[in-house]
This record gives sequence, C-alpha cells and structure tokens, in this order.
Amino acid sequence: MSIDYIDIGSRIRNGRKRKNMPQEKLAELAALSVQHLSGIENGKTKFSFQSIVRIANVLEISMDELLCGSLVQGKAVMQNEYAEMLADCSPDEVKLIIDLTKVIKRSIREKRTEVRLDAS
Repeated sequence: MSIDYIDIGSRIRNGRKRKNMPQEKLAELAALSVQHLSGIENGKTKFSFQSIVRIANVLEISMDELLCGSLVQGKAVMQNEYAEMLADCSPDEVKLIIDLTKVIKRSIREKRTEVRLDAS
C-alpha cells in the first residue's frame, strides 16, 4: 500500500478546522511555512516524519488517525470516523446513509468481480 498524501492532507485540514485554527497558526506552531503546510493539506507536498509528528501534536491528533488511509490496519480508525459521522444524525438520516452505503458496497464488489472476469 502506498502513502495517500491527499487523504493525509485532508485529515490535517479537517483536524485544523475542527480546532478553528487558521492555516497560518498551525504553520507557526508546527514550525512550517504556510506554503509548505498548504501543499501538505492539498496532498501536493511530501513531508518529513518530523513535520507530521509536529502537526499531529499541535492538532492533538494521533498518528494513526492521520495515516489510517495509508495503513493496512487503519480500518478501526475509519470505522470510528464513520460512527462519529453518524452520531449527530437523525434515525432517518442514519437509515438513509446505511442504505446508501450498502448500495455502494454492492456496486464496488460487482465492479471488482467484473474486472476479474474481464481479466480472465
């Protein structure tokens, strides 16, 4: 599995927004330039391990939360994220989201099967 820089950048941006922190403040606290942080958040700039640790510490986010899209064992983090997303939904919204998720899952699996059959 490769590193998904776009997913990591999106998680950093979301964490920063949850803390109502401007990009300039996070850059300052993480000892990065605003341009470098912007590139990281957009998934266009690679980062050092030291930089991602500083960002995680400033945002008070665990490394596994930031990297879960690139980790084979990231499923538990994503399941928690899904549960948090549903937490403020009405029962009707939860049902709709679950129904849509089932349709998406079925479609993904059907496409995967079609690709395997085409390759045979």
